[in-house]
Amino acid sequence: MGQLFTHLKKDETTVFSQAFKLKFSDSVGVDWRTLGRWLNIEENYLDMIDQENLKINAKAYSMLTKWLQMNDNPTVDELKIALKKMNRMDLIRKVEEFTNSSNPLDVASRVHVNKGISEVCTALKNYYLKYYGKINELQPLLKAPANVDLIQKFVDLCIVDAHNAQMDVVCSVERKKFLEKQMSYTPIPYSEIFMNEKSVILISGIAGIGKTWLLRKCLLDWSNNLIWNNVELVFYLECRRLNQYQNVSNINELLNVFYKHILNDFDISKHTTLFIIDGLDEFKYLNELLNPNLSCIFPIVNVLAEIQSYKHVVAGRVYAIDKYQNIYPEHIDKLTIQIMGFNQDGVENYVENHVIEEKKKAVKATLNESPIAKVMAFVPFYLSSMCKIISDSSKIYTTSFLTMTELYANIFLYFLQKHIIKNNGLVYEMMANENNKKYVLTICRIAFELFIENKFIFSKEEVLLFINNFNEVDESLFGFIERVETHLGYFYQFAHLTVMEFCASVYAYNCLSFEEIMANKKLKSCLSMICGLGNKNQNILLKFLVNLNPSKKSKEESSLSVSILGK
Repeated sequence: MGQLFTHLKKDETTVFSQAFKLKFSDSVGVDWRTLGRWLNIEENYLDMIDQENLKINAKAYSMLTKWLQMNDNPTVDELKIALKKMNRMDLIRKVEEFTNSSNPLDVASRVHVNKGISEVCTALKNYYLKYYGKINELQPLLKAPANVDLIQKFVDLCIVDAHNAQMDVVCSVERKKFLEKQMSYTPIPYSEIFMNEKSVILISGIAGIGKTWLLRKCLLDWSNNLIWNNVELVFYLECRRLNQYQNVSNINELLNVFYKHILNDFDISKHTTLFIIDGLDEFKYLNELLNPNLSCIFPIVNVLAEIQSYKHVVAGRVYAIDKYQNIYPEHIDKLTIQIMGFNQDGVENYVENHVIEEKKKAVKATLNESPIAKVMAFVPFYLSSMCKIISDSSKIYTTSFLTMTELYANIFLYFLQKHIIKNNGLVYEMMANENNKKYVLTICRIAFELFIENKFIFSKEEVLLFINNFNEVDESLFGFIERVETHLGYFYQFAHLTVMEFCASVYAYNCLSFEEIMANKKLKSCLSMICGLGNKNQNILLKFLVNLNPSKKSKEESSLSVSILGK
């Protein structure tokens, strides 16, 4: 131990104590290798660590020790920067907790039994400014997102008044409606949304369109005293995480789950409070929330209903917000808006700022010549995906994004090739490997089974239903699936809802009959993608995702799309 810390500064020696390393190693878990890469540890060292240690925490401990040995003056800030690049704010808080616990004076100075409203408000604002100032923009390389400054980037989003933008509640029309509406609305400047403060703001938009960007921009602007000046407290809650706390019985209990380090049992009831709810469509008990007359044994539904008595902002996919707004009385002071993605300036600025000079011509040609690419470029997730795929290719993709399903297939196979299998060879060679086909079908089966159960966050035990030895393949799932740490332990989620839907569609096409697909109402939102997989053009990448199940008869496959379209 003495040799290990020979070159460390005195204060850092205290921080990187044996106790710190043991606690942190238990917390980082299976993400130890990803963290090691961000800390610039070479792959051969990581492979050696992987082979020499059986337990995950031992691997994490060895990786951390190796990093300390590699650096003359390793600092906590360097560790935090790596964790921030991984979008693991929970681990950053763990680091702060572990380092502060080594200094009794610091712990004592942070104990506040009777916090005042001014202190809590300031702490909240500082928290949002520290952790929400930049958002990790999802690109096809989902493990290595780019940090985007929301204050500078957000102004390029297109916001419209959705009061009259009603749509069919059937999810399958959502993307079609989006394509039709994309160019037909008059945008609302961001500043106008807050000129007249509303008690309720409802925000809708398709997956990947920028709803979370808007919400986090609101957090930053409130923290900088630019909006909601009459609001003392603002709390941001994600529905996908609320699903894990189904037995929470009241608002204060819920806030102490996510904001205990700030509130410390502070009572919010006497203060002006606003709640921001993100991802309404991912709330597991949405149907019970929309229908109060239904019996529901889970208290979290009542907690969300209770939030309606406060000022609140709720964001979700179009069909969910369309249903949700019907629960409000007509006289309620509310504003309903829809996010349409980037405006034209936003698309052009993105290409200029994120694509290398020698590839800009190819990207612009694709966006101009492919109608579907041109329209879907307004969706930040799809634009960043197309730019990355085109930039890594030697050809112009003017014929590869002719349909939505082709776009999804390109994104899926690109990520599989570059970041899961890590093969720079050709796609047809990759998909000729039976193990790779089995991997794809496994991912797609997990997506399908969980999608039809409306489970967007799932436990290790639920994954074990599909994979006998989860620990052996745990890390290989990451990318398509990511791990989330909660107070109840570790849970898992697909990195993007669109990826989950596409994978579910691939499984349905390969493994279900026409009758089974049509009988499953949960697959309605996937029908257009399932039909798209039936494209028999041999010059597109879709063909590598439709032959994953040899037991399914080719005759049935060929008639599937015709049958669905006929309905």
